[in-house]
Amino acid sequence: MVWHEMNQPLPHPDALHLQAAQGWLELGNGTEAHEELKKISSSLHRHPDVLELQWEICALAGAWNGCVEIADASIKIDPDRVEAWIHRSFALHELKCTREALENLLPAAEKFPEAWTIPYNLACYCTQLGRLDEASEWFRKAMVIDADAVKRAGIDDPDLKPLWDSWGGFAVNR
Repeated sequence: MVWHEMNQPLPHPDALHLQAAQGWLELGNGTEAHEELKKISSSLHRHPDVLELQWEICALAGAWNGCVEIADASIKIDPDRVEAWIHRSFALHELKCTREALENLLPAAEKFPEAWTIPYNLACYCTQLGRLDEASEWFRKAMVIDADAVKRAGIDDPDLKPLWDSWGGFAVNR
């Protein structure tokens, strides 16, 4: 299937299976979600919406290597899907490959300037790598995009604790 067809909504009944899988996932049941995804036509298993849900199922299970593979496939199929870029780097970070997570997410910062989660995650990765000056800059960029969301996410984020410590506590006005 070509990319423009992959960017279309899933047809019936595949869309219903995707919705059912989402419902199971919202209930925290990755096994049943996976079973629903298996009912989707095999020609649509690489559809971006299916891949995204597969990523979420793998993340729920802590299968981070699988998450990286799924996100890579999603980026190849639809490079304009911001979630795939974020998901790949998040999974790499969970695998303790934080430098690689940072390097893989940097191109997305230019590509998706409206997504606060990209500079926010870059701040987290820089913090974990001990690059606190860079972390501060990325955090500020995230704040410019959506200060409320960044405040909610950042206040208890353990990845940012070294940054808060260097600031003398959580201070979003820096």
